[in-house]
Amino acid sequence: MKISYDWLRTLIPTDKPAAEIGALLTGSGLEVESIEELESVPGGLRGLVLGTVLTREKHPDADKLSLTTVDVGDATPRQIVCGAPNVAAGQRVVVALEGAMLYPTGGEPFKIKKSKIRGAASEGMICAEDEIGLGQSHAGIMVLDTDLPNGTPAADYFGLGSDAVFEIGLTPNRADAASHYGVARELRALLRQPCHLPDVSGFRAPAEATVNVKVTLEDPAAAPRYAGLLLENVRVAPSPEWLQRRLRSIGLAPINNVVDVTNFVLHELGQPLHAFDADQLAGHHIRVKRAEIGEKFITLDGVERTLRADDLVIADGSGQPLALAGVFGGQTSGVSDQTTRVFLESAYFAPAVVRKTAQTHQLKTDASFRFERGTDPNMVPLALKRAALLLQEVAGATVAAPVVDEYPEPIEPTLVRLRLSRVEKLVGQFIEPARIRQILTDLDILITEEIMNSESGILNSEETTQPAEEGANSVIQNSESLIQNSAPTEWVLAVPPHKVDVTREADVIEEILRIYGYNNVALRPHNSASFLARFPNPDPEIIRQNVARLLSGQGFSEIITNSITNSRYFETEDAPDAGLVHLLNFNSAELNVLRPSLLPSGLEVVRHNVNRRQRDLKLYEFGKTYRQLPGGGHEEQNQLVIYLTGNTAAETWQQKSAKSSFHQLAGAVQQVLAALGFPEPASRPVEHPYLAGGLTLLAQNQPVARLGAVSAAVLKRLDVSQPVWFAELDWDGLMRKYKSRLVAQELPKFPEVRRDLSLVVDRTVTFDQLRQIARRAEKKLLRQVNVFDVYEGDNLGAGKKSYSVSFLLQDATQTLTDQAIDQVMNRLIQQFEQQAGAVIRR
Repeated sequence: MKISYDWLRTLIPTDKPAAEIGALLTGSGLEVESIEELESVPGGLRGLVLGTVLTREKHPDADKLSLTTVDVGDATPRQIVCGAPNVAAGQRVVVALEGAMLYPTGGEPFKIKKSKIRGAASEGMICAEDEIGLGQSHAGIMVLDTDLPNGTPAADYFGLGSDAVFEIGLTPNRADAASHYGVARELRALLRQPCHLPDVSGFRAPAEATVNVKVTLEDPAAAPRYAGLLLENVRVAPSPEWLQRRLRSIGLAPINNVVDVTNFVLHELGQPLHAFDADQLAGHHIRVKRAEIGEKFITLDGVERTLRADDLVIADGSGQPLALAGVFGGQTSGVSDQTTRVFLESAYFAPAVVRKTAQTHQLKTDASFRFERGTDPNMVPLALKRAALLLQEVAGATVAAPVVDEYPEPIEPTLVRLRLSRVEKLVGQFIEPARIRQILTDLDILITEEIMNSESGILNSEETTQPAEEGANSVIQNSESLIQNSAPTEWVLAVPPHKVDVTREADVIEEILRIYGYNNVALRPHNSASFLARFPNPDPEIIRQNVARLLSGQGFSEIITNSITNSRYFETEDAPDAGLVHLLNFNSAELNVLRPSLLPSGLEVVRHNVNRRQRDLKLYEFGKTYRQLPGGGHEEQNQLVIYLTGNTAAETWQQKSAKSSFHQLAGAVQQVLAALGFPEPASRPVEHPYLAGGLTLLAQNQPVARLGAVSAAVLKRLDVSQPVWFAELDWDGLMRKYKSRLVAQELPKFPEVRRDLSLVVDRTVTFDQLRQIARRAEKKLLRQVNVFDVYEGDNLGAGKKSYSVSFLLQDATQTLTDQAIDQVMNRLIQQFEQQAGAVIRR
């Protein structure tokens, strides 16, 4: 947002440098990102002053040159060689002094230097208007008619003072500052100087009119206030220079005087206006209503738009839309060069309604920017009168009828209770109640009631336990002082509607602190707390980032896919609509449901890459799935999914490429689980509608991951031409279990010991069964069980296979002895033989 300092000073007089004002605004939360110096003419006429020609003589060595002496306010007149034919003694002229940089019209800039011209010294230059960028004439020097003293800066004479333009990074919660007057209000509190609204006391409207425009609010909730004014004898033409200069200073291009006035008032007061050609209003009637479904409307940019039932439109008496309320005007109802009668609109629209329409139709305008954040309903009539007076000045308009102002239910100020003790608690420093009162008054926040309340005020026991710092006012001391002086401890405040973000006590305290100054809150030399904080809950976002780094470090690439997808991916003959969440207003049959699984959208990414000969893929995605519950309602679930397809690595002279495998996928999943504190999850055969075999991994006896090969039917349905390995992790479930495993443990002081066994078992026995047997048999010393080889061959016998398993043993209290290790291993062998029928290969 651009704010002109020169414009701003018409609302709050101040002579402080622009840089100081920028620092004040930044300190209060209106961050000034840059300050641009803006000059009416290049160079701003710096180094140019007014002077008087004292004498004029012919140059002895040049017929067309004159020798002059000029008084420029110095003790000694200056000799200047001049080539203008009209120079004469007694003239008031513009003199460029030595060192001045001149920017001539249509020429290159040049610097004035002390020089000799045909042997005569020249200490400056008497200027023509084209030589200093003020015009095109070069017939002679400018001769001025002025009583200003010699030495007066030429910029002051021509009224060409430079301007500074603030670029403010306006945050969404500061809609109250989205105008020059909004920034002036902020400076009023910061500078303790009065600011004023434009004077509209000269506005006059007839008490009655033969013709006026009727206004009907058909949806007062969407348009709580709508005002309008009929103007006649309007002459549409280019705006005067002052108005064009104001708009150009903030980056707006002038259009015509009517449109320029509405833009001027918008940026001056923050109240959007719209001008209709009154002769285009059927029945002299304005209807503020919801659009008809499918209704066509051509906006000012020439685009035909299809309206929806929740779009708010300004329509005429026939119901024909004239504008999208608060967003954009229509092509047929706008002001043109032939317009002579104008109906001016000034309104307050509900922010949510404007925001939805602007988002739906992808229209972002200066008006929608303000309406969707919240404007001031009390500014509506004043902005209308301000625009009318300006149109009288620049377009010759006359007010033809009384102001129409439909405001069925006035918007009242927001009532907020403020505890003075709470101010100190949140700010961290005692602020005198008189200073708080002053700040609130400067911010237009009224104190409507003062309460002596020892329970909710400073006597709150929770807020009086901190001992006083030496040399500082403690909460207890302040409380006693307020009680002795019978001061109120709680105020009821009326917050004006233009402060849309101030609705709670904390919001009011933030306003107080902004104006009091963050830099004025002193840091105490000894900060302390009366309790020890609990171990903080883990931040799910940081955990997600750590897991993402882990996968990216293994060569996986993160993808982000659309939550809206095609219902045909999930509908089968057995379950044509199994828990799908359908969209009510979808634009395409291919994007009509919220995804119940991330797999199809991920397979679309795989297909896109494979079709472009990028076949070796390692992908992962964090995303949400959605399903409709049988009893009604909906459920969202966060998941992490992993995809593997193609080769694990490119073929080189050192190694041949190998196909991605289930074990590679399982290794990646197990590393993620280990990073979350689940190093050895149990497993069972997978049950998943999209997988053809695989495993379900369990943590604390609950399934947390399912992985395996995507079934051929699913790959065919998604037109994927190569096998894909897929893992689906229940991220929400893992986060819940992760918190319960946050237990700090001392690092072991004694070494771990490894022992290996080779077990021959039936082919149906899984490694997970062997691991569970080992865990049950030894709970104290066994730290890890791992399989490092699996063998099946004829020499083992039919239906048999061999597992080579390693065991890590460790005692946290002492070094393990051979006797203790042998006891554990013998116990494990015994249990393997009894429970799994294992034969130990020695």
